[in-house]
Amino acid sequence: MANPKPFVLGFAGYSGSGKTTLLTQLIRRLKARGLAVGVVKHTHHEFDIDHPGKDSYELRHAGAARIAVGSARRYAVIVERPVEHEPTLAEMLEVLGHERLDLILVEGFRHEQFPKIEIHRRESARPLLAATDNSIIAIATDDASVVDLRRQRLNLNDLAEIESFVLDLINAAVSLEHLP
Repeated sequence: MANPKPFVLGFAGYSGSGKTTLLTQLIRRLKARGLAVGVVKHTHHEFDIDHPGKDSYELRHAGAARIAVGSARRYAVIVERPVEHEPTLAEMLEVLGHERLDLILVEGFRHEQFPKIEIHRRESARPLLAATDNSIIAIATDDASVVDLRRQRLNLNDLAEIESFVLDLINAAVSLEHLP
């Protein structure tokens, strides 16, 4: 399928709502359909993909601004940022690239305006993000009392329904790209 510009779809929700669990299951299903899926994940925490004792760690801590680590199966690029600020979604999409991707799923960046599905659990006492975010196009929930006439309601426990919704979005985006 590999579109010139893959569809970007976010998943927003409060911590503990199950975003990563849902994305993991959804990615497996989409990959089984032959789609190439990229992911951008935002974290509020400092993180490392290399650790003390590893060559990449030692090289980075010696002052390297960028390090590329590669093997026969994968590669990673580690970039040290001289100014500490939260990256924008656009910056992260540029880093990810889009070559040979059909879809980019985004976890986080919920304050930016792009199409998102909200994950909302019944046991959450938090308000819906959709109440203040017009870029949320659907709400995946296990709470039957959630009604939003402007957005599609998806059953959070029905992965096939969520997958179908995502596939419809991709197909609609591809159709629009081919209009004159």
